[in-house]
Amino acid sequence: MKRKYSDIRKELIQKEIHWTDDGAAFATHYLQNRENGASKYYKDEAEYYINDILCETEFHYELPFIYDIPFPPIENPSFKFIDLFAGIGGFRIAFQRMNGKCVFTSEWNKYAKKTYEANFGEVPFGDITQIDEKKIPDHDILVGGFPCQPFSIAGVSKKNSLGRKHGFLDETQGTLFFDICRIIKEKRPKAFLLENVKNLKSHDGGNTFKVIEKTLKKLDYLVFNQILDAKFYVPQHRERIFIVGFDKKLFGESIVFKFPEPQQDEPVLKSILEKEVDNKYTLTNKLWAYLQDYAKKHQEKGNGFGFGLADPNGITRTLSARYYKDGSEILISQGKDKNPRRLTPEECKRLMGFPSKFRIKDIGVSDMQLYKQFGNSVAVPVASAVAQKIIEFINDYDRVIRKSAKNGKEVKVSTQEVEV
Repeated sequence: MKRKYSDIRKELIQKEIHWTDDGAAFATHYLQNRENGASKYYKDEAEYYINDILCETEFHYELPFIYDIPFPPIENPSFKFIDLFAGIGGFRIAFQRMNGKCVFTSEWNKYAKKTYEANFGEVPFGDITQIDEKKIPDHDILVGGFPCQPFSIAGVSKKNSLGRKHGFLDETQGTLFFDICRIIKEKRPKAFLLENVKNLKSHDGGNTFKVIEKTLKKLDYLVFNQILDAKFYVPQHRERIFIVGFDKKLFGESIVFKFPEPQQDEPVLKSILEKEVDNKYTLTNKLWAYLQDYAKKHQEKGNGFGFGLADPNGITRTLSARYYKDGSEILISQGKDKNPRRLTPEECKRLMGFPSKFRIKDIGVSDMQLYKQFGNSVAVPVASAVAQKIIEFINDYDRVIRKSAKNGKEVKVSTQEVEV
C-alpha cells in the first residue's frame, strides 16, 4: 500500500528530523523530479540524506508517495519553471495552474519554508547567494519576486532614518537581483518574470530601474514592464511592477508582449471577511487609543499618516509585512460599542487571492509569521493573469514556428503573428 506524504512528514517531525534544511530540500526535490531530467541535480545529496540520515531513524518509505497535499506535483507538465525568492508559493500556484512543473525553488526564511512545504510537499533551498547556478536544473521560465525592502518607500524611509544604505547599496538584500542575473546567464530560460514594489521604477531618480533594464538587456533578453494593481482581482489596492523578459536569440527582436487588461468589476472587502472572528483579533483599549492619538497628531501636522478603517463595500490599503505589529493599515469596524479588529490570517489569505485549500492551520507557523508571509507575497490572481499571458505568448510563438516549418518556409516570425 502506498504511503501518504502527510504520514511520512508527521513521522519525520515526531522523530525531530529537521525537515526544512537543505538536506530535506535535496530529498524532496529529488522525489518530486524522479521521473524527469531534473532528478540528476539532486540524486547524490538526496540519496545520502535518505539512506544515511533518515534510515538511521528507522524511516521507511515506498515510491511513489500519495501526495495528499493541497498542491501536488504536476504529472504531465507542458513546461518547467523555477521559483526564486519563493516566499509561500504565490507564483508557484500561478504557474502550476498553467500546467507547469517547478523543478527548483529557493527561499531563505525558515517559517516561509514551513508554509511552502506544507502546501507543495517540497522544501525550498536556502540562501540563493550560496547556490551554484550550474547546479540548477534547466527550465523554460524563471520566476522571482526579489526582496522589495531596499526599494520600497517605507523601506527607504526607515533605512534613511537609521543612516543605512538602500537600493543596490544594501549589501544584504539590494544585490540579490544580480543573483537572478547569473542564473539567467547560465541557464538561458525562454522567459522570466520578476516582481517588485512600484517604487522600484522611481527609486534613486529612476537610476535603479535603468540598471536593472540595462543588465537584463545585456543578457540578450527583450524586456517589458508594467505596474499592475491587484484591486481588479482582490479587494486591495496593491501596485506592483512586473518585469517580463524573452530570450532574444529564440524569439527575435520584433516581438510585442501585452500584459493582462484589468477586470471591469472590482471585488469588495466584505466578500472575503469571516462571519465569526475570535476576540483575540480585536484591538486592546490601549492600542486603539494609541492609534487614534497617533492619527490625530499627524492630521494636525497636515499629513495622512494614521490607521485605515476599511470600507466593507470598498477595498483596503496595501497589506504589508508589518501588519502583525498593530494592524493599523487595515482595520475592520465592529460597531460603536466595540474596538476595531485586525484581519485574521485566513482573511489575509483571501485578500491575497490564495485558494481556499491553501493550508495555514496546524502547520507550526504562528499568526505573526503568517501576517508577514502574506504581506510579503504576490497577489495570486495577478500572478496567474501574467503567467497566462506569458504561456499564451510562448505557445503562440511555438505554433507559428511549427506552421512555418510544416510549410517549408523560412522561420521568421513577425510582431503581429506572436502578439497576444
